[in-house]
Amino acid sequence: MKIKRAELLTSCSKPSHFPAPDLPEVAFLGRSNVGKSSLLNALVQRKKLARTSSTPGKTRLIHFFHVEAGSDELLLVDLPGYGWAKVSRNEREGWQSLIESYLEDRPVLRAAMLLQDLRRDFSEDETLLLEWLAERGVPSLVALTKTDKLKPMRRKARIAELKKSLDAPMQAIIPTSSQTRDGIDLLWRRIHEMITDAD
Repeated sequence: MKIKRAELLTSCSKPSHFPAPDLPEVAFLGRSNVGKSSLLNALVQRKKLARTSSTPGKTRLIHFFHVEAGSDELLLVDLPGYGWAKVSRNEREGWQSLIESYLEDRPVLRAAMLLQDLRRDFSEDETLLLEWLAERGVPSLVALTKTDKLKPMRRKARIAELKKSLDAPMQAIIPTSSQTRDGIDLLWRRIHEMITDAD
C-alpha cells in the first residue's frame, strides 16, 4: 500500500471538537497498552505519527489522522484505551462517555477495529464491545497484535484458540505485528472493503 499522506488532523476531548464529518472513518479500539499507536504507525508507514508509550492510558483524547492510502482518503481514529490504566474512576467514566458519543453519533464511521494482544484471552470487555457495535450497525474486525512475541508454533496455536473462543459478530480476525509488518497489507484490504462497501 502506497501512503501518500498521513498527518494528525486534530485531537479532541469532547464531541463538539470533532472534525466535520466529510471523510469515511475507521476507529481503533482496544485495552490500554494493546499496541494501537504502534499498529497505526505501521499502517501509515510512519515511526512517530501516533505517539507510543509503555504507560497504559497514555491516549486520553480521540486522535483523528488524515490518511491517503492508495486510492482511499479517510480518517483513522485512535480512541482512548480501556482496562487497567491507572486513572481515577471519574476520568475513566469521562473516557467512556467520550468514546460512546463518538461511536454512536458519528455518521461517517464505517468500521471499528478492535485490537487484542495475542497473548491475552478475550475478556467480557471485548465480547460486549463487539456486541455493542453490532447492535448499532457498526461493522467490526479484530486485529491480533504483537504476534512476533510468540514462537511460530505457539503463535499458530494461540490464533486458533482465540478464533474458537470469540463468539461475537465481526468481519474477521487478522493476526498482525507492527514490528514485522505481518498482516498490515491484509488490514488495508479489509479497510478498503469496509469503507467502499458503505458507499
